Amino acid sequence: MAPDELRSTVERVGDRFNLGEYEIDAYLTVLEQGQLTASEIADRTEIPQPRVYDTVRSLSDRGLVELRESRPMKVVAIDPAEAFDDVQSSLEQMIDELEARYTAPARDTEAVSLVKSRSTILRYFEEVIDSAEYELSLSLTPDLLTRFQDQLEAAVDAGVSVDLIVTPASEAPAPEEFDYLSVATTARARRGITTPVVAVADGNYSVYATQDALRDDQDRYGVIFNRSALGFLVSGFFGTVLWTTAERTLAEDGTARTYPRKYASIRRCVKDVIDEGGEFYATIEGRDVEVGSTQIVRGRIVDVSFEVSEEVASMTLEDEEGREVTVGGRVAALEDLEAHEIHIGRHEPPTLEE
Repeated sequence: MAPDELRSTVERVGDRFNLGEYEIDAYLTVLEQGQLTASEIADRTEIPQPRVYDTVRSLSDRGLVELRESRPMKVVAIDPAEAFDDVQSSLEQMIDELEARYTAPARDTEAVSLVKSRSTILRYFEEVIDSAEYELSLSLTPDLLTRFQDQLEAAVDAGVSVDLIVTPASEAPAPEEFDYLSVATTARARRGITTPVVAVADGNYSVYATQDALRDDQDRYGVIFNRSALGFLVSGFFGTVLWTTAERTLAEDGTARTYPRKYASIRRCVKDVIDEGGEFYATIEGRDVEVGSTQIVRGRIVDVSFEVSEEVASMTLEDEEGREVTVGGRVAALEDLEAHEIHIGRHEPPTLEE
């Protein structure tokens, strides 16, 4: 398809689907009834009587209805399969041509995006959830929980550890009405419509938006940390500000999972170590706090620190040379090592995947 032909096709398809609110209401009403007069359409919809005739003529021009010039004029539905037959074939051809021209954008390791479109924000939420390999942190409204339920169930089935906040708490489904453990490892509820909606996959790929941004408020926005090193800011905000103030527990998986396990959040890791008890070993990929060099430390966990508020968590390893190394989370300052990935095993330090 030549460039001019493709542009013409896009314009033609766009025009067919560029229906206003009145046109949509009138079209769906006629489809449901099969045949109506203009007055009957006005009675069944909120379309003002003076606007009905212009509305149905617009639908007729698009080939979606037939107008029978009787007295009174009848608006007759056309079988959608017939009405959209030419558009369907054009749409399929157009998509093939657009795909051929599509160049996938490079994913910059430091890419940060600001988006205002509700549909784009939701698309990123879907992508973040689907990309999680071992850890997922989420703050969702009840509507978003329902929207992403299937994806979250798939993540849990794949062994992803999911911390879920549902907000506002007053609208969260009751545990007896919703199976939270099918979509999360731990689920809590948090008060307030001011709570942002958040998704963080494996501690780095993140999306942050206000609840207003998902109500088609054009003055709001979402921020995407597209596998950026700055993504930990959202993860840290979730762990210290949101999670610790989500006071109502909806569900928690108390069953022990298999080891080795992989963590992005030291808070989550230390909590599991404390809850399950016994001896643990760790392999930590991180950065030396003083000199900034990348390090991998292996050893036995000899001590953990975990405040009741869950805002502070750290651990101490005895490495393979018998030295004690303290490990903190992102932007650690008091410990020796800032942990980026934490691998925990029961009998020996886990071997890292190549």
